[in-house]
Amino acid sequence: MTINTGTPDYIFNLGMGFWASKTLLSAVEIGVFDVLAVAPANLGSLRKQLSLHDRSAQDFLDTLVALKVLERDNGIYRNAPDADLFLDKAKATYIGGPLQMANSRLYGFWGSLTEALRTGEPQNETKADKDHFATIYANPEHLRRFLATFTALSASAAQVIATTFPWKDYASFVDVGTAQGIVPVTLQHAQKHLKGIGFDLPPVQPAFEEFVMHHGLAEKLRFQAGSFFTDAIPNADVVIMGHVLHDWDLAQRKLLLGKAFAALPEGGALIVYDAMIDDDRRENTFALLMSLNMLIETKGGSDYTAADCESWIREAGFSAVRRQSAGGPDTMMIGIK
Repeated sequence: MTINTGTPDYIFNLGMGFWASKTLLSAVEIGVFDVLAVAPANLGSLRKQLSLHDRSAQDFLDTLVALKVLERDNGIYRNAPDADLFLDKAKATYIGGPLQMANSRLYGFWGSLTEALRTGEPQNETKADKDHFATIYANPEHLRRFLATFTALSASAAQVIATTFPWKDYASFVDVGTAQGIVPVTLQHAQKHLKGIGFDLPPVQPAFEEFVMHHGLAEKLRFQAGSFFTDAIPNADVVIMGHVLHDWDLAQRKLLLGKAFAALPEGGALIVYDAMIDDDRRENTFALLMSLNMLIETKGGSDYTAADCESWIREAGFSAVRRQSAGGPDTMMIGIK
């Protein structure tokens, strides 16, 4: 979307970016890409299949064409190649989980960003004196979407960890905050000798076991229920913490890193990955925006620089700390006990 307003285009586009964002989110919500993955269709057919109003249908679909997620030839709409691959729920490559959560939860909460900036208080369910994690975990559908979001967000990092870390030197791992288990599944597929544990809260267990069974790894990977604040982290040669530390304040992060240190043998390794802010705090836009999201979603969470993370890991007792890209906006920190 580019409009000549007499001001630099990027300023206008940034300010009005929510137009395009919500159009895409609504398209995912009502199943545009799922319907067109089955067969291309004309305006009248899509209007009926998607239950669109006569007034909205053509402008909505043609906006998606202009946004390059749909194509239209001779009045027939079809998915653009990337949309067909990544936004059709029936495909294994589907990455719409984070978009579904953004639509159902985050979009509304971000409307209160100004309040969050001025008060430092979260703007989600906690405004009604509710624990947002407890609220999500109490609703099976919300929990399913929440866990699927972390599968999509961690898939790239899981591949990097599986293929670049020296797993030949280790026999076991525990994935802390495992969600559906994309990291354990990816590691086991790539490194057959490994024994793995997914560690998370009890309500997550059915989703983990279903995901692991779907990948044929029910006999290779196991779930251990617990809270990483009140329970010990299971012992293993490698402890993995992905997209965990940014949920919590500094004291809680240090507590978790101390627990990871206690769970490891001498020579064991810690892997932390997150969308870490670049040390100069000006390049990783996603990480900085994610940190604002943590302001909206948590009491004390935020994203952090790789340099900060390295200092906390060293303070916990680890040595030979190093960093590397974990794919996309994520950075991976590795420390050895």
